[in-house]
Amino acid sequence: MKLRSSARSLFRVSLLSSVMATGITQANAQAFVVPAELWDRPRSATTVMALAPVRQAVAAWLAQPAARLVVHHGTGQESQLQAEEMRAWLAALALESDRLTLRGDLKGSEPLLLEVMSDK
Repeated sequence: MKLRSSARSLFRVSLLSSVMATGITQANAQAFVVPAELWDRPRSATTVMALAPVRQAVAAWLAQPAARLVVHHGTGQESQLQAEEMRAWLAALALESDRLTLRGDLKGSEPLLLEVMSDK
């Protein structure tokens, strides 16, 4: 348990450093498209976090303590399963699951969209 807590802390510190290095602010775009190619190959924490849109969404989310991360998906079963898997990966990577939401409001063929929404 102690190792997992340390890993989460290290993960957050590295992402916050990334935020500061890239200059992501609330004024920047807060919606990030997850490429469809992600679902064509085996996934791991490394492959999920290697995607720039995922890293950027997580960094923007971490920069706003009161923000929620919404995973927008299509109405079909495959899109919903992808969204649920994305939420599980994000929670496994130390994002607080109570601040992650799924929303089935996209057309069936659209890729997942990660949106950082401020509760303010």
